Amino acid sequence: MAEDQKEEKRDIVFISKATPGDDEFVMWLAPRIEAAGYKVFADILTLEPGDRWRKEITATLQNKSIKMLLCCSDSTLARNGVQEEIGIALDLARELGDEQFIIPMRLEKYKKLFGIGELQYINFENRWAQGLSELLEALKKQNVPCEADVKSINPNWEVYRSRFSIDVEETSEALTSNWLEINTVPDKIYYYQPTGALDHPALQQACNYSHHPVILFQRGFLTFMSLDEVNEKFSSAARFKVTHELPLLKFIEDGCDELEISARDAKNKVTDMFRKAWENFCREKKLLQYAYSNKLGFHASEDFIELGKKVSWGERGAARSSMLRNIKSEKVWQFGVSAIPSLWPFPHFRLKSRVLFSECENGKAGKPFSDSLQQHRLRRRLCKGWRNNRWHGCLMALLKALSEGRDTIEIAMSKEQFIEVKAKPMSFMVPVTTVLPQVMQDEDEEGDESTFGNEPFEMEETGT
Repeated sequence: MAEDQKEEKRDIVFISKATPGDDEFVMWLAPRIEAAGYKVFADILTLEPGDRWRKEITATLQNKSIKMLLCCSDSTLARNGVQEEIGIALDLARELGDEQFIIPMRLEKYKKLFGIGELQYINFENRWAQGLSELLEALKKQNVPCEADVKSINPNWEVYRSRFSIDVEETSEALTSNWLEINTVPDKIYYYQPTGALDHPALQQACNYSHHPVILFQRGFLTFMSLDEVNEKFSSAARFKVTHELPLLKFIEDGCDELEISARDAKNKVTDMFRKAWENFCREKKLLQYAYSNKLGFHASEDFIELGKKVSWGERGAARSSMLRNIKSEKVWQFGVSAIPSLWPFPHFRLKSRVLFSECENGKAGKPFSDSLQQHRLRRRLCKGWRNNRWHGCLMALLKALSEGRDTIEIAMSKEQFIEVKAKPMSFMVPVTTVLPQVMQDEDEEGDESTFGNEPFEMEETGT
C-alpha cells in the first residue's frame, strides 16, 4: 500500500451486498449499526454511476474499512461485484493480520465459497433481531472503533427506503424520455482568421447579431458558415480566410492541437453552438423568450398559437390533443421548454418543461411577471395538480407545432448546414415497472376546471 493509504484511519464497517436483492435487509441493518455508534458504508448510498461509483467502493474497502460484513446467499455470492470485494477483503485480512476481517451474515443457506467457507457466520435467516444482537457483540469483542456517545444515522437511509417502498414488478415497460435525438450534424466545422487588420468591436457586434452560431477564439472564430457567408456578414470587421477545416466528429473526439483546443473544450464549444442554434430557431418560430436563473426558456406565445387552441399530436388512430396556452385563475399560463444540448452518450437535446405566467389583460396575455418568486409561487399553486400525462401532452403538442407535423426539426447552423433533430422524444425499454397508484389524493387533484378552458380538466383527449 502507498504510504498515504497506510496512514488513513480505518473505522468503517463495510457491507458487501447484492443490488437489489439484499437492499431491504441492508436498509434495516445499517441504520441500527450506526445507532450503536459504528460508521457504515453500503453501496445503496453511493449514487455516483460508472467508474467513479466502483472506484469509491473499492477505495473505501481497501483504505478505510476495519471489517467487511458479507451478505451470504447463493445468489449474492454468485455476483461478480461481490466476488471482487471478497477477493480484496481476503488480501486485506492477510495484510492486516485479521483473520476475522470478513464477517459472513447468513441470510439463507448457501454453498461454501473458496476462501470464506470455514469462516464462522452470524445467522440472520428468519432471525434478524437476534442476528443483530450477535453481530454487535462480535464487533465489540473485536474492538471495532465505536463512538457510542456520538450516534450519527445517515438520513439518506430513510430517503432510499421511501423509494424502495414502491413495488416493482418483473414486467418490461416503455418509458418516454425528455431527450430529442440529433439525427445528423454537419460534416465539418471551420476556423476563420482575418487576412489583414481586424476591428475587434465590429467583430464582436457582428457575432452578437449573427443568426447562425459563432464562437470567438483567439484572433478568429469557429463557425459552420461558408467563406462567402462569413465575408458577407462580417465585412465590417475584416476580410477572413479559412485556416482550419475540421471534421466535426474528429474535432469533438480529439480537439485540435494546432489551435490548442482540447477534446473537452471542443465538446463545450460545439454544444454551445448547438444551444445558440436552438435559441435562434425558437426566436424564428416567434416563441416567447424568458430568462430563468440559469437558462433561457421559450414559450408558446400569442404569435405562435391562440389562447385555448388545442394541438393534435396523437398517432396510430389515438387522437390526442393538448393546449399550450390558456387562462387559469385570471392568469395566463404559457407552456415552454429550455433545451440543454449534450454529446454523450450520443448527440441529443434534453428538454426541461416550463410554465410562464402573466396577467390576463382583455382576454390576452400581458407582460410575464418579472418576479421569479411570484412565478415560482404560481407554478406551485396553479400547476400542482398537473399529472405526468399533462406535462407529456404539452411537450408533445409543442414539438408537433414546432416541427409542423414532420418527423424531424431542422435547426440551422448556417445558410446551408443544419442539425436534424427528431421531433418525438426517445423511448427506452426497462426490464421492470413500478406499481404506482392510479388515483391521486384529493388535495392533489386539480380543483379548477378552467385551467384548460371550459373542458373537463383532463388535458388529453383520446378518441377512436
